[in-house]
Amino acid sequence: MNQRQGVFKTEDWWAVWIGLFIFLLSLGVFVKMDLLGWVAKPAMWVELGKAFGPVSKGYAGMSGLMSLFLTYISFIVIFGIGAKAIGLRMKQFFLGFTVIFILTYLCILIGNYANIAVNNPADYKKFGITWSLKLTGEAGLIIALIVGLCISNLMPRFTESLKEAARPEWYIKTAIVILGAAIGVKAVGAMGLATAVMFRGFCAIIEAYLIYWALVYFISRKYFGFSREWAAPLASGISICGVSAAIATGAAIRARPVIPIMVSSLVVIFAVVELIFLPFVAQYFLYDQPLVAGGWMGLAVKTDGAAVASGAIVDSLIRAKALTAQGINFEAGWILSTTTTVKVFIDIFIGVWAFILALVWCYAIDRRPGETVKAIEIWERFPKFIIGYILTFVIMLYVALKVPGAMDTAKAASGEADIFRSAFFALTFLSIGLVTNFRKLWEEGIGKLALVYVVCLFGFIIWIGLAISWIFFHGMTPPIIPA
Repeated sequence: MNQRQGVFKTEDWWAVWIGLFIFLLSLGVFVKMDLLGWVAKPAMWVELGKAFGPVSKGYAGMSGLMSLFLTYISFIVIFGIGAKAIGLRMKQFFLGFTVIFILTYLCILIGNYANIAVNNPADYKKFGITWSLKLTGEAGLIIALIVGLCISNLMPRFTESLKEAARPEWYIKTAIVILGAAIGVKAVGAMGLATAVMFRGFCAIIEAYLIYWALVYFISRKYFGFSREWAAPLASGISICGVSAAIATGAAIRARPVIPIMVSSLVVIFAVVELIFLPFVAQYFLYDQPLVAGGWMGLAVKTDGAAVASGAIVDSLIRAKALTAQGINFEAGWILSTTTTVKVFIDIFIGVWAFILALVWCYAIDRRPGETVKAIEIWERFPKFIIGYILTFVIMLYVALKVPGAMDTAKAASGEADIFRSAFFALTFLSIGLVTNFRKLWEEGIGKLALVYVVCLFGFIIWIGLAISWIFFHGMTPPIIPA
């Protein structure tokens, strides 16, 4: 009875239930039932009326405002049910969540403004602009984090009123469950690439888990004096897949919630910094090695959105440079596909890595001399939301591979579910800001944490990633379009 109650009494399990519920609704398109097409999808905009709209063309007649309202109602219902089961104070939760939702979507709105978000100069004409900060829509995450930090540190009473709904780990874990479906579809798409690109991309991820992780962990422990509780999430966040990996690692080793949250905030900030300058470095030095540049973006940039965006920018920049400097017209999309392939393989192994770390901590680090480790201890330590991630990944992978002609439908299904995932990511970063107090963070050592990040990222991760990408992709080029 206690075990049965347990699966409905924790945020970890409710991340699984909510994520799987959204995933199952997304599968409605396979039986001609578009159950999620009304959810609000943000778009880059210059006219405010075009900033949001339903994700599905089947709901094209619905206004963006109605789509947003329905999105809010769906969010507050599904998380409200979980909040009630967990035992939160419902009035405070509903009021706090409403404020957080409104603030989050305002940040998304600002982050998608064309002069902030457009990352391809070729799109300037489309939006009627002459310049852009080229930050992509992920700028909304940075804005959400900053807004949350300002509220937390300047308006403590207001922050306290939002506390019941400011639950970054719950939102990000739910997002990771949904992410599994998108990764499953992308993995099938990667199988359609040239075999050499797929195989080399798979080989290249080995360095993310075996070289990067070990180095960051060693440096943070040996030279900066961090405990294992700090060093492991930091190593995962810097070396693997940013936010998702840091949260999964923190859960696997039972780190205090503040630790993966702090790492996550640094991951997003540095990913934007990388996005701004790395593509131009790649264009200058690697225009004659286009797939090396694509693989490098996948290995170096630590969030999915920023990595894929950097791949898209590099694809455009290098093809333009190769055409100008060498008269070679590379086929579009191959550089971006290489970035995406590498990133997909990295994402696939998040669950595996969390399980490995749970075993290591259970059997070696947290085990007392003479103590016998029971299987139930491993089960209790394992992050339950990873189960949801694996389920959505495996189901979507199987459907896309085994059902004839299902790939387009699978993309549509995962695309609709992914809107929820993106929104939950944004809720996460506003909530991270709300639970972050600079004075307490300074006492916890965020300054030293950021220094480790700078030393590791710019000291060796970027350059080892370049070397590994060179080893696996050197000499490979996209097809050339005849003159």
